[in-house]
Amino acid sequence: MRTILASAYAVNPYKGSEDGMGWNFVYQIARFSKVIAVTRENNRPAIEKYMAEHPDELYSNMRFIYFDLPYWMRFWKKGSRGAMLYYTLWQKGLPGFVKAQNLQFDIVHNLNFHNDWTPSYLWKLDKPFVWGPVGHHPLIPKQYLASYKKSYWVKDRLTWLVKKLFWKFSPALNTTIHKADHILCMNKSVPEHLNLKGKKYSVIPSVATQDVGFSIDFAPDKFTLITAGRLVPLKGFDLSILAFSKFIASVDEENKEKCKLIIVGSGPELPFYENLVIENKIEKQVQFIEWIERDNLLELFKSSSAFLFPSHEGAGMVVAEALSVGLPVICLDNCGPGEFIDHECGFAIKEDGYAQTVTHLAKAIAGLFNNKQNLLRMSICARQHFETHFDWNVRGQQLYNVYKNLVA
Repeated sequence: MRTILASAYAVNPYKGSEDGMGWNFVYQIARFSKVIAVTRENNRPAIEKYMAEHPDELYSNMRFIYFDLPYWMRFWKKGSRGAMLYYTLWQKGLPGFVKAQNLQFDIVHNLNFHNDWTPSYLWKLDKPFVWGPVGHHPLIPKQYLASYKKSYWVKDRLTWLVKKLFWKFSPALNTTIHKADHILCMNKSVPEHLNLKGKKYSVIPSVATQDVGFSIDFAPDKFTLITAGRLVPLKGFDLSILAFSKFIASVDEENKEKCKLIIVGSGPELPFYENLVIENKIEKQVQFIEWIERDNLLELFKSSSAFLFPSHEGAGMVVAEALSVGLPVICLDNCGPGEFIDHECGFAIKEDGYAQTVTHLAKAIAGLFNNKQNLLRMSICARQHFETHFDWNVRGQQLYNVYKNLVA
């Protein structure tokens, strides 16, 4: 059995997003190989607690090693502040730490952070080197930021500039790309930005989820749209609210009572979104839930009709979760959620003028509301799409195939 040394900066089995993906990727590697996962010391309590609470025979294939830089090199890091700088320093210190442990392994894999503009140094360990999944949030089209404070536009453009500078001028990043034996790309835009012509790579989204069950249980007396995420411009909640408002305006009074939009999440733009709901006189049909346990969120998903997610991001764990319970997805046709669905299980709306985008999103909502047979068909297809593309076990098989080809 091969042994994979995986660097996973973020690992927490109790969380979602990057932390949850770190845990699940390590677990999936352990299905077919031995894995030595190097992560940060602050992840130890959650990892050990979870493994004690959820015994599993696969843990015999998993070994966690904890590494941090000396305190004098990290005292300034507080929470997410300084995370990217510390991540870069942590990566630079990792090869020396691994060599000092005298570990035996066959392949090295830089798992996360899942970004394609900061370098890895695991190639220094002189083993076949896998990098990824890596990717990025694309530039948010300016028309979708017009409703927000100017500072969001400035921050988004400056962040994009930093990414472009790394892609074009970072010797360490260029070395990472050159030394990688296989690169896992989160979406189809990554090979273009990293100029991977001639390199071995595959497009494998970083997001996936567990099977939490699926049943056909549409209540004829209600039509519930749900959306979830941090309340920031990146997620496009203003588009969700305005599209739902436009849809509601086309519904007769009797059917209005059947329709509801649930927005799950917290963040700085909550007051803006609440005012948007009031301005459009849809307070009776819109519910905000600021915080909810993941299990309860999934139960809400199961009792909903469709998932509305016009996000501008390059990933989206919630899309995989929505598909797993059979929710058709309405999103933007971009390199994130737009690549995660097909026309059988959702609607990917082309990026256009702001008003046109709202109109097309509203039409997609109406298409599901007015045609229950289509809603049922797309629900079944959403579940099938999850099973073939976004079940964590699918990711495990994909990793196995990559490793197998490296040592063949």
